Amino acid sequence: MRPTVFVDADACPIKSEIFSLACKYNIPSVFISSYNHFSPFQKMKWVYVDTEKEAVDLYILNHATRGDVVVTQDIGLASMLVNRGVHVISPRGNVYEEGEMDSALYHRYLQAKQRRQGVYPKGMKRFSDRDRRLFLQNFEKILSKLEGK
Repeated sequence: MRPTVFVDADACPIKSEIFSLACKYNIPSVFISSYNHFSPFQKMKWVYVDTEKEAVDLYILNHATRGDVVVTQDIGLASMLVNRGVHVISPRGNVYEEGEMDSALYHRYLQAKQRRQGVYPKGMKRFSDRDRRLFLQNFEKILSKLEGK
């Protein structure tokens, strides 16, 4: 069975690049978004879900299976998927591995704890060309490995 690329598309800055590379490797891609983020890119397959906070994550959790690829920046979602044999990569090119998820979740917990105490560090840095190149490089590695299986 061919793998599928699932994209947590609400805030993803590289949708067209994902679609192009998935097409190059003849791997179907599904872009999941809440109704609030309707997209005019009709060539892509879109699935729209409710506007509830975790609706996109739940759709991906219920549909991604071993060998699929998920593009998300949600560490909680990534941690649940890598344990099931799903390849997970962030839009900035970080490939999530099962062995590093405990540390990533703990770091996320510490940041949330700081925010509850009123400490707000700087937000995320702007998405850069370097981020885009790293994503494309690592995403293509994943797709290339899947094609070779």
